[in-house]
Amino acid sequence: MKIPKRLQPLIAEGLIDTVVRQLMSGKEAMVYVVRSGGNTLCAKVYKEATQRSFRQAVDYTENRKVKNSRQARAMAKGTRFGREAQEAAWQSAEVDALRRLAAAGVRVPKPYNFLDGVLLMELVTDENGDAAPRLNDSVLTPEQARAHHETLLRQVVRMLCAGVVHGDLSEFNVLLAADGPVIIDLPQAVDAAGNNHASRMLLRDVANLRNFFGRFEPSLLHTAFGAEIWDLYERGALFPDVALTGRFEGNTAPADVSSVLREIDDALAEEAARRLRLQLT
Repeated sequence: MKIPKRLQPLIAEGLIDTVVRQLMSGKEAMVYVVRSGGNTLCAKVYKEATQRSFRQAVDYTENRKVKNSRQARAMAKGTRFGREAQEAAWQSAEVDALRRLAAAGVRVPKPYNFLDGVLLMELVTDENGDAAPRLNDSVLTPEQARAHHETLLRQVVRMLCAGVVHGDLSEFNVLLAADGPVIIDLPQAVDAAGNNHASRMLLRDVANLRNFFGRFEPSLLHTAFGAEIWDLYERGALFPDVALTGRFEGNTAPADVSSVLREIDDALAEEAARRLRLQLT
């Protein structure tokens, strides 16, 4: 096939020998099957920001670290350099997440290299050695649904123990490999401790899995694993092999509004005193 322009630098660098075929086109990237040193890999070519249907919502990029303060200022101002830096940070976020999660034992494709907006990584295959299908293309028995659901919940837990929330997890971002589900597509992954939207994203990720597998095993539709997992995480009681029940009862005690208002008043008084001291000095 004709070599895509974005892959030509990798061939020139000797990172790719040949391009076999296009595997898929997604909302954020084009993926190709390639050969490298006798191995079959996949090359994820990120689309330009203007061509992507998945936008870099502030919910995902909140508190993402950049290389230096100059980049941070440029990104905040929206300059051309800032937009380029933001795009580079968006792409490298998946590389960083894959490396971090692979090291934590999460079932994700192994990353090999990243150059000029192209990510070289493991090609996930099925039992025949062909590219693994997406989970959404599968029809499952109730037993298979329960097994795959449990496997993916364990991966969600392991990810959270590593400080990462996928943020866009669904049946469209899971491949069904020969040895079970593998999680893909992580450029929007967020830091669990540093992003104020992480809990909402975790709950949505788990709900997406529950709703998909619930089509094949309706009993899963009545579970509350997301809330249970996040509660364990907040209490510092979450670890990779923690026992999950799928049941969760939130705190039903009435909120102590008066106490909250007192704390607000104290904070306002403290700030007023600080401003007065600044005026007097």
